[in-house]
This record gives sequence, structure tokens and C-alpha cells, in this order.
Amino acid sequence: MSRPALPDDTELRDRVRGLDLDSKIRLLTGADLWRLPAEPRLGLSAVTMSDGPQGVRGTGDNPDETGLLAPAPSALAAAWDTGLAERLGELFATEARRKSVDVVLAPVVNLQRTPVAGRHFEYFSEDPLLTGTLAAAVVRGLQSRGVGACLKHFVANDSETDRTQYRSRLDERTLREVYLAPFEQVLAEAEPWSVMAAYSGLDDGTESAPMTENARLLREVLKGEFAFSGPVVSDWAATRSTVASAVGGLDLVMPGPDGPWGDALAAAVRAGEVDEQLVDDKVLRLLRLARHVGRLDEPEPAPVPAQPAEEEFRLLREVAARGTVLLRNHEDLLPLTPEGIRSVALIGPNAVAPYLQGGGSAYVPAVRTVSFEEGLRAALPEDVLLTVHRGGDARLRLPYASATLLTDPDTGETGVRADHLDAGGTRIGGEARATGDWTTYDGFDAQTHRVLLRTVLTLTEPGTHRLEFGCPGRFSVTVDGEEILAGDDGRGVELVLESSHNHPPLRGIDIEVGPQGRRLALALDLTVVDAGGYGRFVTAQLRHAPPGPTPYEEIAEAAAAAQAADVAVVVVGTNEEVESEGWDRTGLDLPGHQNDLVRKVIAANARTIVVVNAGAPVLLPWADEAPALLWAWLPGQEAGHALADVLLGRIEPSGRLPWTLPARAEDVPVPDAVPRDGVVDYSEGVHVGHRAWDKGGLLPAFPFGHGLGWTRWTYESVALSPTPVSAAVLSPAGGGDGLKLAVELTNTGPRAGREVVQVYLEPPHDGLDRPVRLLAGFATVQAAPGARLTAEVRVPARAFQIWDSEARTWRTPPGRYRLHVGRSSRDARLAAEVTVDEGRLHPAG
Repeated sequence: MSRPALPDDTELRDRVRGLDLDSKIRLLTGADLWRLPAEPRLGLSAVTMSDGPQGVRGTGDNPDETGLLAPAPSALAAAWDTGLAERLGELFATEARRKSVDVVLAPVVNLQRTPVAGRHFEYFSEDPLLTGTLAAAVVRGLQSRGVGACLKHFVANDSETDRTQYRSRLDERTLREVYLAPFEQVLAEAEPWSVMAAYSGLDDGTESAPMTENARLLREVLKGEFAFSGPVVSDWAATRSTVASAVGGLDLVMPGPDGPWGDALAAAVRAGEVDEQLVDDKVLRLLRLARHVGRLDEPEPAPVPAQPAEEEFRLLREVAARGTVLLRNHEDLLPLTPEGIRSVALIGPNAVAPYLQGGGSAYVPAVRTVSFEEGLRAALPEDVLLTVHRGGDARLRLPYASATLLTDPDTGETGVRADHLDAGGTRIGGEARATGDWTTYDGFDAQTHRVLLRTVLTLTEPGTHRLEFGCPGRFSVTVDGEEILAGDDGRGVELVLESSHNHPPLRGIDIEVGPQGRRLALALDLTVVDAGGYGRFVTAQLRHAPPGPTPYEEIAEAAAAAQAADVAVVVVGTNEEVESEGWDRTGLDLPGHQNDLVRKVIAANARTIVVVNAGAPVLLPWADEAPALLWAWLPGQEAGHALADVLLGRIEPSGRLPWTLPARAEDVPVPDAVPRDGVVDYSEGVHVGHRAWDKGGLLPAFPFGHGLGWTRWTYESVALSPTPVSAAVLSPAGGGDGLKLAVELTNTGPRAGREVVQVYLEPPHDGLDRPVRLLAGFATVQAAPGARLTAEVRVPARAFQIWDSEARTWRTPPGRYRLHVGRSSRDARLAAEVTVDEGRLHPAG
């Protein structure tokens, strides 16, 4: 249900003028980590924000709070379905209200410029149009139910390495046609109520500034040209200046209550360095946001059910299944028919420990999780034998030490003792926990200066045991009274921003244990980290691995199980060590010995289905050998049910790749985004993703847009609709101009199915540096076996345009344009041509 039209701003402006300067400025910095200040004199209640985009994280007020864990945005993008994306946005709104959240910090519309980007899984696609179209749908769904979206990270923030420091260097045309494009599209089509400025900055050759201070982009482009009327919010702890950020276009510093504004900004206004009208405009923008989300002169929003409903679980299951991409299906191995299957071997490190969501600030403790084993067991007939085999561990980090090995030295009970010490070393509090995971430990008294963790580790199994300790900041680790590790990093918020607080570097030792066993007294002395708005905390991880089989022994055992089974399902992929906010990947290989595992299982069983559980591309050197190959993404909490639905044919895996899957690392057009001398150089220009693969004539493992599904499609004809076409192609995107294609196709296969009809535009070969072809439109349709239908695909005027940096406007080069219609960027089935002449489109003669 859409909200009524908003009233005129006149009354809001009058309210703002009624406040004194200090009261207005107080509203421009967060009240705490997630909340904005309230102001009773304005009728303003506190607006609460929360992380996304794989769900709604919540505010952390209740440490035991859980939530719905959706598939990652790249999985949603793989469905290429705006209706599905809008439904998921509506679900996020319900979940936000369940957690008393008003604004969700999502969607992320940065592009997957390089496959090794740490937050690749959080982004929709490598393509600007696909990203913008699906993000707009999520925003519409979210805001249709009164919860605000925060579009992020504005702009060209596509790397995690030195993410708070680097500058992105790109020319104006690349910025406009590629990286600003999804922001512009979402703003035009969905009108998000807030936008987040990135940590990084922009270097356009003439000026280099952090995004929080970039007046040209924030004030001139975003607020001026794009007519954005809401607040620009800083990324958390991104604001480092007072005057420059205030005049640069930033409206809200997060988190609070501290920061570079407050009294310093008030003094700058009184000194004439910042115009008070700018302050008034910032407050007005915040009031607009509050009005949108019902926090201005409005009663509490209507309550929603406290617990998720079964239909919400079903939607998450549907998104995961429909986003699954069937990359290969030799001899129609899939879908499986349970008849005749007596045994299934479920194999792989990710079969045992599925990777459901990427690491970082958006982490959602799930209300429930369905493993691949649980999903298959529930779906298969009871008489089918299901065995599970890891086939080697793919993680470099050891598991957390089992609670059964840990003893509180004070009580003799299971666990680790935490003593809270003041600056003089006096104990002022403490507690015990039955875990080796103290990431992140906080909530202690304000006088706590150090936390001393003590436990006795009892090892009984003879052989070599491995211990690992992870502690950022200042710390020391002792074993039986002897210091074995120490650190002296005195940083605060920087540890949070680089994710050292939840992914600390590990240091390990080997412990030899004889037949009599061994007891070790462990002590971890941790100095409290003061991270400003992020709070005060310590972090410690105690990890342990007993003696055990080698990876090669586990692979041999898995291959033997595959040989004995009727069907083998191998689940390989990444994990939380590989894909996360805070760092970029160093390569594209599957971690551990997973390639060896897959090849051994394929050799053992001709009916092997390989499932890739990863958000970002990984190299699959055995892809052509796999009888069936599925890409299952980071599928969220319903992972097991969704995979079972796909394998058994209950839901068609109708996904299409939203990015290009490389065959070789050396072919990747942008192999990394590591800053050089503080700069990430976008030297590839407008040739991002599949455009770069086409320009270089490179052969990927699977192209952008590829996906098979359960049926076959015949493309019959394409026609311009209406014909002839007349359009003012110089109008902005979203203005309704452009053209439509009517594509007739028939489901010629044996099953009902969905098809994603993709249209790629090939510009004239006129010497201009333009993509070989670019995605210009798409439509998702479905049909029964034998049914014929017409898919209508809109091609916006912007697809024909380029940015003229000298004239600072869009223009449409004249000439003949070819439209390729098909199933992927490399699989064209039909073509049509149009001619652009004097700003008008004509069918080519």
C-alpha cells in the first residue's frame, strides 16, 4: 500500500526557524550508534536506523535478538525479477517494524567492478542497469510500508582495501555512465528517503576530496541535478572534518553522540564559516525523513506480529531457489526423480557447514537456519539413505575451542572466567561463559580498563594439538604463566572500520599431548578498546584443533561414499574467512582442497551434482567435467529447503548470472582494486564487467546473463512496439522515453518455466569509445510447455546516450544501433536495428 502524498514543506520550514542554532545542530549528529536525536518542540521522535541488506540486523539492544536472514543481494539479482525484489523489500519493512527500525541501511548499489571485492556479495551486479532496476524495486517495496531505504555507498566505493582512506580516480564520463547510473535510476524510479555517503573519496583529476566533503557530487549533482530531497548520511565514523563536510553537502553525522560537528559546527556558523541556512536545510531534510517513517507528529506505527509467519519463510525459500543458476545439466541429470534413488551422498565442506551470509556489519543472527542436510533429509523419501561427508576442511582458521575442554579455574565449572579490572588492576566485576568465542565482548562497567580471561584447557587425545589466539589491540597471552603472544595496537574506531574486532589476526602454537593427557592454564589479558560511537569492547578468540585425518584422507573417504551412492551432491564454496566487509580477497581459487575433492567425486560417480555456495566468482577448473552444476549463492536461512526444491524439481532454478564467471584469473579485466599511492584508478573507463570481456574478446567460463532452467525456449520474432517509433532520446532516464521491443517466444521444452529475455544494445562503430554492447533492457516471463507468449522489453533512452564532458550534458550520437535479443550477453537469438537521427529513433531500413 503506497503512502499518501506528502504535505507542503512550508510548515516544516516554520518549525525549523523556531529552533535556536544549538538545538538545530544537536539534531545533525546521531544520539547513539543507531538512533537520531528526538526534539519534542518539533514533534520529532527518535528515528532508528539498522544495517541491511541481507535482512534487518536490529540495534543490538537485545543481545539475544534474531531475525529473518534473506539470500544475499547477488542471489536476488540472479532472479532478474523486479516483482520478486519488491516483495522482498516489503518483507524487510515488516521485519524492520518488528525490530522498531525506521530506516534500513540498504540497498547497496555499488558495482561488482572486480570479482575479488570483499563486499561483492552485498552488491547486486556488475551491470549498472540490472543493479539500478532491482535496487529500485527493493526500495519501492520497503518504502511502500513506511520504512525508509538508505541508498549506499555514494559513490564509486567498490573496494575494501584501505576503504576509509583511498580515492577513486575516474573521468566524468565513466562516473556518469557507469557508477552514478544506478544511483540516478533508483532516485528517479523509487525516490529513496535517504542516501549514505561513502568512506572513500573521489579524485576527478582536478579535485580530490572525501565523499563526505564532495560539494560537487553531494550538492550539485545529488541534491541539485537529481533533486534528492532527503538527508545525506555519513557512513559510520566517516566524517573527519567540521566545515568542509558541513558545506560539502553532508546532513547527518553517524554514529553519535560524539563527532566533528556539535559545538565545533555551532562555532563555525557563528564565525561565518558555515551559513546557517545550510544548517536549516539539513534539519529540514531530516524532518522529511522523520515524516516519511511516521516519527513526526504521528503515533507509534501499527504493530506487526512479533514472530515471523510461515509465508515469510516461504518467500525467503522462493528467492533462494529461483535465484539459483543452473550452469550445466549434462544429459538432463536434473531435476532428480526420487524413484529409483536409494542413496545420496552429500559431500563437501560447505555441505557440512553452509555459508549462508557474508561477513561484516550486516550480519543477521538468524531466527532459524536450515542446513543442506536438513533440507534434503526432509524432502527425500524416508527409505533413501543420506550420508554426509566433509571431504576436508576449507577454512584456514580452526574451530572455536569446545566448551567441554574449558574449565573456569575459580569454580571448576565449564567455561572461561572474565575478570573486569580498573586502571589500577583492581577487580570490579566479571562473569563466565562456556565458549572460546569472545567476539565482541562489551557491556562492562565504564571504569573497566582491562579484561582478564582465564581458563584451564584439558586435552586428552594423544598427538599434536593446534591452538590459535585472536586478539586485536593491546593484549598478552600466557600459557602456564609464560607469555607466548602480545600486541600493542592502540587504535580505537579504526579496528572496527577494518573489521579487526571480528576478524582478528590469528597466532598459533602446537601442543604435544602424551597418553596421560595435558592441562594448560590459559590467560588472555586484554586492554579495553575505546571505539567512540561503536562503544568500548575487547575481542578474543580461542581456537583449537585436535589430531585428526588429513584432507586427503577425508577426500578418499568422500569419494568412496560417492561411488557407493546412487547420486552424489558436492557442495563447495567460500566461507566467512573469504567473503566479508573489511577486506578484499587475494585470489579466485576455492579455498582448501575443494578442487581435488570435486574431481575425485566426479570420477567416482557419473551422477554427480556440484553446487557452488559462494557469493562472488570462484574459478571452477573442472566445470566442463561436472555432469550438473548449480550456483547457489549465499542463500540465507532457508538454504537447505531451497536446494532440495531445486534438486527435486519443485522450483525451477530460473536464475541468470548477474556477473561474468571467469575461466582463468589472468583473463579478469580488473583483477583487483588495491589502492596505489592511495588511489584506485578506474582505467578501464566505461568498460565494466561483461562490457570489458567483450571489448577484450575474452572467453569466460560462463557469460553474464547465462542460466539454463528446466525447459527450452525458441525465440520467434522481435518487433519495435509501436512501429514506427518516435522518441526524444535526450530526455533523462526514467522520463518514459525510449522504445519497447515485443519479443515472441515459445516454451518448446517439457516443463513449465521462466525465461529472462535480455536485450543488448550495440552502438554504431563510429570511432567513439563505447561498449561493444551493453545491457539495455530485460523482462522475466513464464509459460507452460508449448505455450507461446510475447515479452515486452523497455529500452530506456539513456541506453543510447553518452555523457559529453565538455558540454556537461547527455547526448545521443547519430547512427545505426543494433539490438540483440537473447539468453545471455553471448547468446543472441534475434536482432533489430534502429537509426538515431536528430534526436529521434527510426526503424532501420
